[in-house]
Amino acid sequence: MSEIGIVLIVGLFVLLLLGVPIAFTLGLLTAIGVWMADYSPMILVQRLLAGSTVTSLLAIPGFILAGDLMTAGGLSRRLVRIASTCFGHFTGGLSMSTVAAGTFFGAISGSAPATTAAVGSIMIKELEQRGYSRGYGAALSTSIGPLGQMIPPSIPMIIWGVLAEESISKLFLAGIIPGLLAAAGFCLVSVLYARRLNIPREKRATLRELGGALRDGIWALLAPVVILGGIYGGIFTPTEAAIVGALYSLCIGVFVYKDLTWASLPGVLVSSMRTTAIIMFIIVVAYGFAWVIASEQIPTQISEALLGITSNPLLLLLLLNLMLLVLGAVMDTVSAMVILSGVLIAVGAQIGLDPIQLGAMVVINFAVGMVTPPLGYSLFVASTISGLSVERVTRYLWPFLLVLIAVVALVAYVPAVTLFLPGLLG
Repeated sequence: MSEIGIVLIVGLFVLLLLGVPIAFTLGLLTAIGVWMADYSPMILVQRLLAGSTVTSLLAIPGFILAGDLMTAGGLSRRLVRIASTCFGHFTGGLSMSTVAAGTFFGAISGSAPATTAAVGSIMIKELEQRGYSRGYGAALSTSIGPLGQMIPPSIPMIIWGVLAEESISKLFLAGIIPGLLAAAGFCLVSVLYARRLNIPREKRATLRELGGALRDGIWALLAPVVILGGIYGGIFTPTEAAIVGALYSLCIGVFVYKDLTWASLPGVLVSSMRTTAIIMFIIVVAYGFAWVIASEQIPTQISEALLGITSNPLLLLLLLNLMLLVLGAVMDTVSAMVILSGVLIAVGAQIGLDPIQLGAMVVINFAVGMVTPPLGYSLFVASTISGLSVERVTRYLWPFLLVLIAVVALVAYVPAVTLFLPGLLG
């Protein structure tokens, strides 16, 4: 590896261990790499701008705004009510309702932290009042966050589609079965936990109560139908779907449910703009860093090193997934995908991995990183909402993490899990 490559890789780990924010870390190392390689500063500026001008990235602010509007407009609260009415009478019913609500909201927001925040802010207190520990409620809310990145629309799937130049619609479909498998695993954990603590079942909802919940929440249930139906019905692209989702959420929140007022709208917009700015800033500097390491042929060298360890595709897949899980636990998802995309695409091609399966595997591994200590975003969100320390939440997290790791293994070693639905698209 070249001197520049060593400086960049070692500098990355040192700065991250020192707690320097990832965007500033990448920006500083990119500037150092450009200076050491004696590149023209104008080339760096061009590359940074290129990282922010990809049309498909326009979907990101749209889905972020849609998720925030749904939370402020009462759509997420009504989804939770429907889930509770449908599943509350089962063993572990309220916990299963939390999983169902997270699945519904994940099909709208595309973000792990947003899913955790929207559902956890309602369900953690409800779970505690019904006999569950507060730590369990926080851990469950943390765990459902990745469903927002597996089940379409998914912001990381959009980013990977741009990086790998793959169909975003097919990547969306590739995440559906893994997301549903994870949700089913969480429901199994819910049942086992409720039985162990002898948590009583809720009273079965009457048909009148069920009908009332469905009538009240029908517009919330239609949101994923409008967004995903429009994409796969060929009515609009994923980017256009993000804008449609935001407009739909605005209209329902203001004119139908009336939980969202014009006075509160500026606060929602500012929150969405702040989140979008953070993500886009990371993408821009990560693009610059990725360009520098690509210029030094570091991805090729790393892929050759991995292939030099073993030629067995099964072992290579294991090494690749272990690497992704570790990096997902300590790095930001967006920057990690941009930095590693060249390496991962090269290794995937060498072992004959389908590009759509590879994209789903990368995104799902990093989705697991969202809940993994020490830097899981969803973990911090749930900790803040519940008022518990990250360490306390982590005690209850391990069964859910085992479910997610099992899903990662299925995605890696059973291609049909991710390729069956995209194959139907053609």
